[in-house]
Amino acid sequence: MAKAKIIKSGTKSASKEKPRKIQWHPAFGAALEMEFAKDKDCLSFEREHNLNRKPLLIDCLIIKKEKNAIIENEIGKFFKQHNIIEYKSEKDVLSIDVVSKVQGYAHLYKAYGESLNEIKFDDISATLIRESKPQALFKYFAENGYKVSNPYNGIYYIENGLKIPTQIIIGRELKRENHIWLNLLSDNVTKQEMARAIEYSRNTKSQKERNLIDAILDVSVEVNSKVVEELKKGDESMCQALMEIMKPEIDAAIDAAVDAAVLQERNETKRKIQETAEHAIRTVVKSLRRFNASDLDIKKALMEDYGLSEQEALSYLE
Repeated sequence: MAKAKIIKSGTKSASKEKPRKIQWHPAFGAALEMEFAKDKDCLSFEREHNLNRKPLLIDCLIIKKEKNAIIENEIGKFFKQHNIIEYKSEKDVLSIDVVSKVQGYAHLYKAYGESLNEIKFDDISATLIRESKPQALFKYFAENGYKVSNPYNGIYYIENGLKIPTQIIIGRELKRENHIWLNLLSDNVTKQEMARAIEYSRNTKSQKERNLIDAILDVSVEVNSKVVEELKKGDESMCQALMEIMKPEIDAAIDAAVDAAVLQERNETKRKIQETAEHAIRTVVKSLRRFNASDLDIKKALMEDYGLSEQEALSYLE
């Protein structure tokens, strides 16, 4: 049966809430900035640096403000002036194709300099970071004559075979005490490490640092839920701190639930109004027929007074 145009019906009800996709890259960018906090005066950070007018983004670009600046962090010792960083979560593949893609990013980055050869190949490095070691990739290196050195725990330099100097960082192998912020992106954070990060966030006077840490913890508390539950049970103040950190996520979930409820109520109201309108129109048709109005006149009246199409008006005459 056709519906009156007074209120459009048929709006889909709110769909079931899908599992929240973990936003790894904002947390990774924050972790990098905290990772290099001691070197922050020497570096500038660009999140998702656009290589072209079309979407082609580097996860993070770190530029030395002074070309010869000495970086204290172990990962930064490999850095040139322009440093392209690619982060892979535990579920992402890190293969020779990914290494080649990052090499391509570096070439494009050089090519889009503002003047001819403004950025030299010797001034660019590439860093790929993943929590666990990609065994297939390292097997490929061994079988194809690549020389790989391991100057620090979890840090591997690819010594040959690549145009752009490249290092691969394995989060699980890093010295935890030297890389606490990157470690928080893993799924094996200890209760003490989580508590320390939360306390640091609460006590820092820097709003920027607090925002960075909260971005890291937003991911970390989700992938280390058991540790978070233990902290909640054991320390009331820690539970309060966690609630503060997770407040934006909680507020978003509440807003989504409220929106869904309002939409459902609105759809129900529309349906009731629609049914009332249809009943009223049928009553009008019956009344006009009692006064011997022709179907042609009734159809014309419905179209003019109620904004119905000819087909919709005819449906009320059946």
